[in-house]
Amino acid sequence: MRLTRFTDNALRCLLLLGLEPERCITVNEIAERMNMSYEHLVKIVHRLSEFGYVETMRGRHGGVRLGKPAGDIALGTLIQQTEENLALVECFDPEHNTCPISSACRLAGTFDEALLAFFAVLDRKTLADILEPKAELVTLLARREPVAVAVRSA
Repeated sequence: MRLTRFTDNALRCLLLLGLEPERCITVNEIAERMNMSYEHLVKIVHRLSEFGYVETMRGRHGGVRLGKPAGDIALGTLIQQTEENLALVECFDPEHNTCPISSACRLAGTFDEALLAFFAVLDRKTLADILEPKAELVTLLARREPVAVAVRSA
């Protein structure tokens, strides 16, 4: 199973916001610090706000911040809401299933069981759980000030 870039970036966005919950952070700053596309992040923030994970503020001191405590954001639920398609194999989707053995095949049931186990683990974890080791994450994501370049005269 592979999560989409959308979900990966949503998780990374929430992680940064969770490290600085007292601050409104601009989408541009999140994109720069997390090395992701600004345009893609705008769509992600919009979706996260629809689910109540983030709040957006307009204006000069605007930006994005967590819409609920990190401990209330279950990773399994978040991933299920941000992934468009969790069908691991074709037969999970009856409308597009062309597999001739699907009615007798046990593979789909095995994959379904594995997917449920995957989400059972993620449902026990929250955003707060992945904010550790906080000190190291804060260091890795520290805001970098532009470095002044000295100009040498000839």
